[in-house]
Amino acid sequence: MKKIRILGARQNNLKNINVEIPRNQVVVFTGVSGSGKSSLVFDTINSEAQRQLSNTFSNFVQGKLPNIPKPDCDLIENISPSIVLKQKRTAGSSRSTVGTSTEIYTYLRLLFSRIGEPFIGPSTRFSFNSPEGMCASCNGTGHIMSIDMDKILDTSKSLNDGAILFPDFKKGSWHWKYISNTGFFDKDLPVNKYPPELFEKLLHGKEADINIGGNELELIIQYEGVVRKINRLYVHKSQVNVSQKRKSILQKYMSIIDCDKCQGSRLNQQALLVIVSGCNINDAIHFQIDELYKFMGSINDERAEAIIDQIRRKTQHLIDIGLGYLSLSREVSTLSGGESQRIKLAKQLGSSLTEMLYIFDEPSVGLHPRDVHQLNNLLKTLRDKGNSILVVEHDPDVIAIADHIIDIGPKAGLGGGNIVFKGSYEDILKHDCLTGRLLDKGVDLKLDTLKSNEYFRISNAASNNLKNVSVKIPKGILTCITGVAGSGKSSLIHCEFLKRYPEAVVVDQSAIGQSERSNAATYTGLFDDIRESFAEENNVDAGLFSFNSKGACETCKGLGYIETEMAFLDPIKTECESCNGHRYQFKVLEYNYKKLSIVDVLALNIDEAVDVFEQGSIKKKMHLLQEVGLGYITLGQPLSSLSGGECQRIKLSSELYKTGNIYILDEPTTGLHMSDCIKIIDIIESLANKGNTVIVIEHNLGVIARADWIIDVGPEGGSDGGEIMFEGTPTNIIKAKNSHTGEYLAKYLER
Repeated sequence: MKKIRILGARQNNLKNINVEIPRNQVVVFTGVSGSGKSSLVFDTINSEAQRQLSNTFSNFVQGKLPNIPKPDCDLIENISPSIVLKQKRTAGSSRSTVGTSTEIYTYLRLLFSRIGEPFIGPSTRFSFNSPEGMCASCNGTGHIMSIDMDKILDTSKSLNDGAILFPDFKKGSWHWKYISNTGFFDKDLPVNKYPPELFEKLLHGKEADINIGGNELELIIQYEGVVRKINRLYVHKSQVNVSQKRKSILQKYMSIIDCDKCQGSRLNQQALLVIVSGCNINDAIHFQIDELYKFMGSINDERAEAIIDQIRRKTQHLIDIGLGYLSLSREVSTLSGGESQRIKLAKQLGSSLTEMLYIFDEPSVGLHPRDVHQLNNLLKTLRDKGNSILVVEHDPDVIAIADHIIDIGPKAGLGGGNIVFKGSYEDILKHDCLTGRLLDKGVDLKLDTLKSNEYFRISNAASNNLKNVSVKIPKGILTCITGVAGSGKSSLIHCEFLKRYPEAVVVDQSAIGQSERSNAATYTGLFDDIRESFAEENNVDAGLFSFNSKGACETCKGLGYIETEMAFLDPIKTECESCNGHRYQFKVLEYNYKKLSIVDVLALNIDEAVDVFEQGSIKKKMHLLQEVGLGYITLGQPLSSLSGGECQRIKLSSELYKTGNIYILDEPTTGLHMSDCIKIIDIIESLANKGNTVIVIEHNLGVIARADWIIDVGPEGGSDGGEIMFEGTPTNIIKAKNSHTGEYLAKYLER
């Protein structure tokens, strides 16, 4: 049997390792966060697979593709083209939905064009992305942008005082001069004093051949009112080429409402009149996927048997992966990273490709333990079709089905990068590596739970799929919100609880910095203290040690790269030749602290840097990051490169020693090795022990076992969820008959 053969891998923290990886098997890579798993799997194997595939294309095509550097490795043999399925949220416009991304909507359109009545012709007439099928009023988006008059106009002010609030019409701007120089309006009179016809002209007027240049300069234009002009320039313009920054500005002044012509369906009336088995195509895409599967089974028409079989097969894949609660109308941009990854996995199950290299990044994220076995079955199905499956994973239930396991470590950062173990699941259980020691050991059930006589009450909660439920969450203790994916956990807490108790501190996995100028040191305040230390040591200005200020490289302005715009292509980033990517002027590098330059310090990880500085404020912040398991990240690592779980733990580090707060944590164990999960459980418990109210939405059974109180939502996802299945202690949930969480917690405790 051929194996992927790697010699001398040195990418990132890898220690010149040699390894052979069996092909046509499920191979799971384990180890603590930051140990080097991703460096081997993504930055070495996948990068080389992509690079070699790119090199097979013509020079013309290669010129259009991003340059993929060769990984730091002596030799890689026997790799195939790779398909990476990461837990990254899918970017996309509102036109990209679960239906379009899985191609189920394509088959639905074909079905309605084939057997729908009345017959109207080709399948494009049922597409909201085609001029033949889309609603003409909203261009197939299902909604329209409407200018919020209160946000663009302060009628108590005059034009000279800045009555028009929309940024492009601020006083002195071209558009402001365009309006004010028409001679129609008294620029010193408050707008609310205008006669009705003049107020209408200001907003919606249209006049031809107006001279706004004055007596000395003739400048003839066609006058448009403020609203008419904003609509033409921004609202009714295609959003494809509008920058994200411009879109965010526009959203502050607009309201998005359902299109009154199609009621949000996106389609024209002709398409909506076509019926199959009592439903139009808009009804079909709003079914839950498990309901759509049943609906397809109720259609009996020989003309469409093959189409129906395809739809049922594709929907069954989504149900098998635990996504039966979604609908085809759901926009992909609203999906979580885990949901996006599982949709891609389900799509690959329908692929005819073989001998491919599938690479997964923690595919169990967001899955209830009950659904992990379904994921495992799908991984094995892909393998049995003749593919090689590489999985980076922490979940013991996924590791257990591996044909081969490679453990990397033993620690994170510079303490990792070695092959600690390779072999079978049975063998790793006997091995003395950290993963092997913890695989079959669970966390003890909490018996001495904290008690509370005070509660936060939620009554008649009905957001999304919640069925008018009422619960009480104890104050000052640790409460776990559990249930299968889509059951209503997030609706209960993020929609209902936060609406009633907005003072709660949400520590979630959302990004904490979009700018590449932000890093772990700047976000935590460490960088301010470090720059002050350098300034005192060298008797210079602290601003000199900031790449956002006086010390920035003059060529790249402290970015470390030069960005070249490529018109219709993505911009190209190249390392700045002036600073060699360091971001600083070279004179800054002459100043040292303990023989280290500021660039050297930013390259240190937290575990290394803590021994460099004696200052109490610096050590305290670094110890907090170590406590949440982030000792392996470097001080200069851009926040944009961090995973959702890492972002969440950085936020958590700043809250560790506060009291009297309400904290909401959303799956805090995401991306964590079992050893780090134990640390996080200790941290969460310590927060509750200090008198804080801690509410954790979680699938991890170790966290659930240590809760003081559990609220289980279910029984299933979507319309089959939204009910409170259990409220009580961990001891009692394992006895509950109707709780999936209780069932799997009991199995977990038997380890």
